[in-house]
Amino acid sequence: MGRTRAFDRDTALERALDEFWRHGYEATSIATLTAAMGINPPSLYAAFGDKRKLFTEAVRHYQETHGAFSTRALAEEPTAREAVERLLREAAEVYSDATHPPGCLIVSAGVNTTDPQVIAELRGHRERAKQAIRDRIDHDIRSGRLPRDTDSGGLAAYYAAIIQGMSTQACDGCGRTDLVSVAALAMRAWPEEHPDPDATRSGSDGLGCTA
Repeated sequence: MGRTRAFDRDTALERALDEFWRHGYEATSIATLTAAMGINPPSLYAAFGDKRKLFTEAVRHYQETHGAFSTRALAEEPTAREAVERLLREAAEVYSDATHPPGCLIVSAGVNTTDPQVIAELRGHRERAKQAIRDRIDHDIRSGRLPRDTDSGGLAAYYAAIIQGMSTQACDGCGRTDLVSVAALAMRAWPEEHPDPDATRSGSDGLGCTA
């Protein structure tokens, strides 16, 4: 029978995540990881593989926990505007939360990294997040809520840039209040929306005019 691991794997993974989040992939060594995780190198390799594989698992854990707010915001709100507004507002809260490192792991962990696989992995996550924003915008264009000439790609790239900038600002010490202000100002760039077609029909003033 194999020996039972003398550590809690989930706790060790959370501690590894904290190290990568705080210092980035490149600056996080096996020595600092094992010290933070409370295990020795052979145990790390046996449980997680090498540093690269541990990082991938830590990123996945981040997305399922601290970073899950973004997926929920885009999935749960009825309109693209409400989804993006919630996304920015909750980013301001999460990125400035003092109970964990500031900013977004997906944005900050690749700083100064030369490993092309890590660079590509993090870029892929950011591109998928940007595409998710664009998909919500495209849905509202098709439904007639947003004008047909709305540049969904440009708008999604704009808000992705805002989110990445908010992460960097949080890492530089910007607090929740200022980040919420950034989010509110960014929403001023949202295109003017068309009224809900059903609401328009029910809200007619009886003179053949609609709001």
